[in-house]
Amino acid sequence: MSWSRRRFAAALGGLAALAGCGDLPQPFRGQPGALGARLARPPAYRLAVPAPEGAMLTNADAEAYSRLLAEALLAQEVPAIEGTPWPLDWQLVITAARDGERIVPRYALRDADGRALGEHAGRAVSFRDWAEGGEDVLRGAATEAAPAIAAMVGRADSLRRTGDEQAVGAGPPVVLLQPVRGAPGDGNRSLTARMAERLAMLGMQVQDTAEGAAFAVQGVVTVTPPERGLQRVEIVWTVSRRDGYDLGRVLQLNEVPAGSLNGLWADVAFVVAEEASGGVRDVIANAGGIVRTGPAAQQAAAPAQANPPAPPR
Repeated sequence: MSWSRRRFAAALGGLAALAGCGDLPQPFRGQPGALGARLARPPAYRLAVPAPEGAMLTNADAEAYSRLLAEALLAQEVPAIEGTPWPLDWQLVITAARDGERIVPRYALRDADGRALGEHAGRAVSFRDWAEGGEDVLRGAATEAAPAIAAMVGRADSLRRTGDEQAVGAGPPVVLLQPVRGAPGDGNRSLTARMAERLAMLGMQVQDTAEGAAFAVQGVVTVTPPERGLQRVEIVWTVSRRDGYDLGRVLQLNEVPAGSLNGLWADVAFVVAEEASGGVRDVIANAGGIVRTGPAAQQAAAPAQANPPAPPR
């Protein structure tokens, strides 16, 4: 199903890049201060990745996934090992949940005392591929999840050492995802769940409480009465700031057979969330909520072209 999308993003001013050249004073060289000294220490943890027992994998595939994920984390400079954790190791608990014809891998970070340090939902995999297993499928899942897990581990370690998760750089934007409203069938629940997964995959920390959130996302669905066997579906995702300022909106429009969304939304919810989540991310990025580096940063610094809001009906 194809959904049209228009983004109403607030255009921000360009960013100025400062480049140094020549001989400049460097008063802090060799004097990093107390915070710098603490961050310079190597990680005081090791992360164990035991073979998952609740991930709907065979014993052989579970052991293979433990190994592949540990290797992918090592590539992200996380001191990870496969197998059973030692008494002082942190550990990554892997589970999986079936959602229709898809499997969503989930990763829970625990310290040596079993306290929760963070969670991440990986990209959904088809149920058939996950059930059949094999090196290629598991390696793909491990490679996809490793960067987000590494960021989660880095934030937890920084918070433990300095009391400030921002000390390792800009943390992920914390987003309050409010329940979707107005959808028929199971649309409110399905759209909310799928959008939470997609935003997490895009590097955001998604929660259902306002505490600590810098941004809020609210989805509202409007379905017109049937006409000539069709219904017009409009979904508006509004992104706001903590002070209530409306940063932008992502609008999706489509016509569907009348009554086709009165039951399970299933794959429709996946498609809607997949297409809308990129727009939500762009709105948050344009508001300064996501730090970009490299060539993408230069392109993102250009002011966005904002479309005028749709006229009221």
